[in-house]
Amino acid sequence: MSGGPLHGVRVIDLTHALAGPYSTMLLADLGADVLKVEPPQGDMARLAGPVPEGSLPNAYGGYFQSVNRGKRSIVLDLKTAEGTAHLRELVADADVLVENFSAGVMERLGLSYESLGETNPRLVYACVRGFGDARSGESPYLAWPAFDLVVQAMAGILGITGTEDGAPIKVGPGIGDIFPGTMLALGITSALYEARGSGRGQFVDVAMYDAVLALCERIVHQHSYTGAVPRPEGNRHPLLSPFDVLPAVDGWVTIAAPSDVRWRRLCELIDRPDLAADPDLATNEQRVARRGEVFDVLAEWSRPRTKAEILDRLGGQVPVGAVRDAAEIIADPHVAAREMLVEVEHPGTGRTFTVAGQPLKFSRTPARPQGRAPLLDEHGPEVRAGLSLPGAAQHEART
Repeated sequence: MSGGPLHGVRVIDLTHALAGPYSTMLLADLGADVLKVEPPQGDMARLAGPVPEGSLPNAYGGYFQSVNRGKRSIVLDLKTAEGTAHLRELVADADVLVENFSAGVMERLGLSYESLGETNPRLVYACVRGFGDARSGESPYLAWPAFDLVVQAMAGILGITGTEDGAPIKVGPGIGDIFPGTMLALGITSALYEARGSGRGQFVDVAMYDAVLALCERIVHQHSYTGAVPRPEGNRHPLLSPFDVLPAVDGWVTIAAPSDVRWRRLCELIDRPDLAADPDLATNEQRVARRGEVFDVLAEWSRPRTKAEILDRLGGQVPVGAVRDAAEIIADPHVAAREMLVEVEHPGTGRTFTVAGQPLKFSRTPARPQGRAPLLDEHGPEVRAGLSLPGAAQHEART
């Protein structure tokens, strides 16, 4: 494994789908040894595409590759006594266990936090579920299943995303999974830091609902301070102006210059000193009150220009950016300079494919993806060979 900041940390990963695997992917990128424990049929995400031509039949698609790179895989059937015994032996030497089963599943398997904590008192046991764990507060939705779209709806994103007169629109990325997974990784590293001094692990719980509510913090303070219920406002901001998505000849650009200094600079750059001198547009609050007029003026300037022309004029002077598609992002020199594209091999194809890189940068202990995602049980023989229980050898004889 790499010399990343979590080098030497051993993680048992029982997660599936997106929220949990994203969290443990972050830990793997940071240098942890992440052992993905899968049921005999594997993580359900293995079946999700896109699957390239020539891929091994027992491999996976791009979805699984992206969030499981750099991990090892072992198959354990936790519905059997042998499987749970093997897991408990692995836990005895681990630093972290992560799971995202429905509430109560691990208890029914005899693998509760309390039980595993007796096996390894320094274990950090982490979970991410739709509505959390009863240990941290018993939600009335505790038994409800949840997906990204459901959480986006319940925790506020859909309530403020969309046009003023239209239907709600979900955020494109699976933010209802990815942000909770990111928060869980922060919780895990915090608990690991505390355990260095105390020698004791603890239970770390993130509810997808809670994490997305925290992400939507503006609607909470806005409602509390004003009594207003925030609603969808298209691409405009209720408290800032200009803060707009504007038309260009070949697409769209964003301009955000709500501070008074940047507003005046923007007016200079678009050759409208009259706007900078207008006392009725002098402050952000005034521009918010007249944001329709502000938008119209900026759109009149941007509409006959290309995205490149707009960026050439405004770039580095006021916050501006073009609305880009995946191909444009991949070609961006910033992305290359920051190593935000990673090439990983895909079993059977003889080719590499690109996944998103790691945004955390360290001066001494770099965090980088550690190779492709594992095949199902790819590291099982090696791991089971190190277990002391007799069932480990029997498993190899049967497979």
